[in-house]
Amino acid sequence: MKNIYAEIQIASKSGTKAALCTIIRTKGSTPRKTGAKMLVYEDGSIKGTIGGGDLEKNVIAEAIEVINKHEASIFRHDLLHQHGMCCGGIVEIFIEPIMKIRRLFIFGAGHTGQALAQYAIDTGFEVFLIDDRKTYIDECCIEEINKIHLKHSAALEALPFDKNTFVVIATYSHQIDRDILAYCVKKDWAYLGMVGSKRKILVTKKMFIDSNIGSDEELSKIHMPIGIDINAETPEEIAISILAELIKVKNSSTENHG
Repeated sequence: MKNIYAEIQIASKSGTKAALCTIIRTKGSTPRKTGAKMLVYEDGSIKGTIGGGDLEKNVIAEAIEVINKHEASIFRHDLLHQHGMCCGGIVEIFIEPIMKIRRLFIFGAGHTGQALAQYAIDTGFEVFLIDDRKTYIDECCIEEINKIHLKHSAALEALPFDKNTFVVIATYSHQIDRDILAYCVKKDWAYLGMVGSKRKILVTKKMFIDSNIGSDEELSKIHMPIGIDINAETPEEIAISILAELIKVKNSSTENHG
């Protein structure tokens, strides 16, 4: 069997609904001790064990409840009185839902894009920095990010989109920005935003509606202007304002779209 941490990583990356059960305290005689772990999937299947028997059966049910509520909790089990287990100890188990990794696609490796990539890594996003300018990609020294040197059209065809995908458009060209936005409008995503002045945004919205690229309702879900208004001026401040908006969307719902 794979190491349980590898199983957790697989579940997190794939979006498989699961919960991690960890024994955090024991008293008296118990089949497993503090630190024992078990991963429970939505269908009730498991990896690892926290002791077997009626205890494990009940913990699996509690884990499924945690998955459905998406809320971590601590459960206390008296092995003798609750489960008829002759060892007779007490076990406390912390059960936490496994969070799907949020992918962040940053189109544009300029100063703001690179600053956002660094801050986003520090807050738990899996970051992809995309640019067709090799010098800009090469100068980015953030080891944890995925650097993609491709034309934006080719990158868009290769990248996976789902309801946990976050997209920030901040390239060097208004036309490239609009091409990326047009591609993304009808895709699945949790967040879609484009950098731009008020005039750029008004022109873009009119162009998209006139060309039937997106409806007024669809365009209203896109974050334009991007970021929370903090009177940001420098690339770093702009990146922080964007990240704040990403975090707000990420934390507002587990199944957000737009």
